[in-house]
Amino acid sequence: MIAILWAGHAGRAMAGDLALRGATVALWNRTASHIAVLRARGGVEVEGEVEGFGRISLITDDLEQVLRSAHLVMVCVPAFAHRDLAECCAPYLCDRQIVVLNPGRTFGALEFSRGLQASGCTTGVLVAEAATNLMTARSTGPAQSHIARIKHAVPVAALRAESTPEVVTALGEWYPQFTPAVNTLETSFANVGAVINPAITLLNAARIENDQGRFEFYMDGISPRVAEVLAAVDRERQAVAALLGVQVPSLVEWLASAYRATGSDLFEAVRANVGYRGITAPSTLEHRYIVEDVPMSLVPIASAGKAFGLNTRAIESLILLAGLIMDTNYWTRGRTLETLGMAGLSPGEIRRIAETGVWDG
Repeated sequence: MIAILWAGHAGRAMAGDLALRGATVALWNRTASHIAVLRARGGVEVEGEVEGFGRISLITDDLEQVLRSAHLVMVCVPAFAHRDLAECCAPYLCDRQIVVLNPGRTFGALEFSRGLQASGCTTGVLVAEAATNLMTARSTGPAQSHIARIKHAVPVAALRAESTPEVVTALGEWYPQFTPAVNTLETSFANVGAVINPAITLLNAARIENDQGRFEFYMDGISPRVAEVLAAVDRERQAVAALLGVQVPSLVEWLASAYRATGSDLFEAVRANVGYRGITAPSTLEHRYIVEDVPMSLVPIASAGKAFGLNTRAIESLILLAGLIMDTNYWTRGRTLETLGMAGLSPGEIRRIAETGVWDG
């Protein structure tokens, strides 16, 4: 059985799609009322790139029941919930069970593992993370999901890098789009959501507040000048990754790989992405593009860059702007090398932790 944790946009879409592919699926959500209609109907009505009714074997708010019977666990909660969910899962996980964060954002597998360790989990569970969500999807009703696009390629890595082939094999039975990454640093810094989502949101803040999101986020929210900001953030993301010993594709390269979207520059490549068409902007700034992507994506990238004297002024500017707009100090709420137990370590030592999942002392 495959367990899907959280029935939001990503979890609901994946649960319905996996069921349509013939998998036995269990779907968990913490709040029972949020899955009441799903339970009554027995599954998810999927439309878009995939069409049909995905009948789900188990839909419940009982985490123990879901985890005890699953060999593969797909974690689809927002990144800011990774630590809390790890602590909740810790008593029920088993040896060789595979837990994949979809996605981990930046350093997600490290934080989830820290949560398991803090809760006394000593089983040999394999924690892994994907670089991004496999699907571009939105919930369109209480038991409905629209899958706009399933990406062509998504890197994935186990926190113990030697176990990545086992994770890819388990995922590949259903999704051959998952490809092996070198380690979780590669998947963490291949996090293109950090590049594209916060910048477009912040630079369209007035439009979002005044129009409540009544425009296409990617198609209308980007312009040549906005794309220049994205490009600056992208260069800094790649520079921090290189400092830690991994190479990650640019946003333009990623769009070509994941979506087959190309253009003469970043602006044209984003606009050429068919998978982005029809996706409306958030109706409020209190949205995961800010409250998740800033503290769980931008802050850890900037934290690593600053630790080794790298200039990340574009990323830091977005963190500052988000904090001013939302009246929040995202540096204190986000993932940093300090909160992950890696303050004062060298790039090589951080890389070793990302490849082994072992902290010394």
